[in-house]
Amino acid sequence: MIIDYKKTASFDVDAQKGFTPLCPDELPVTEGDKIAQALNRQAKLACVRIGSKDWHNTKAVWIADKDKPQFSPVEGENVDIRWKAHCIGGTKGAELLDDLPHPSKYNFFVWKGMEPDMHPYGACYHDLAGKNSTGVIEFLKLREIDTVIVGGLATDYCVKRTALQLKNTGFNVVVNLEACRGISAPTTVNAIEEMKKAGIAIIENPDDVMMK
Repeated sequence: MIIDYKKTASFDVDAQKGFTPLCPDELPVTEGDKIAQALNRQAKLACVRIGSKDWHNTKAVWIADKDKPQFSPVEGENVDIRWKAHCIGGTKGAELLDDLPHPSKYNFFVWKGMEPDMHPYGACYHDLAGKNSTGVIEFLKLREIDTVIVGGLATDYCVKRTALQLKNTGFNVVVNLEACRGISAPTTVNAIEEMKKAGIAIIENPDDVMMK
């Protein structure tokens, strides 16, 4: 596929230690700590680099415990299921992977999930309904970006939701599998198929892309 460097953005979605074996008590994704260089490689295809991270609250209503296990439903307008505590603001789990830029070095950066009663997956909206923008869509349009290459953690949740949000807003979206890892094989396969059906391009690595 052919892209225009001047109209392309690279998006690092939630590439945080809390989603890797570096923080085994959080939500470790197998080899999640191995994607930093792939994200850096991906970024060379774009004139704009975007990033996001979960920045969760210790009092979040969706945190699982022994009486309310992970994946059990939780009531609320902007929460759906329970998760183990992860990426708590100010902790190691909330940090970006080593070798990635500091958030201040990105052209635009999103912190999400800060409210205790909100747990968004995609990085484009703070709410699950997709009404309260994080500003990233508006920023990309202001920069006249038409294509977004997405990588990060995890393929089957935050990467998928972010990619679909971008596609639904009118961007050409490319998901770079070299720069992604999924939580489980079945849900990752399903996520890739869902993204393909939505018209999102799936590539194995940046070698599948040519620049104008």
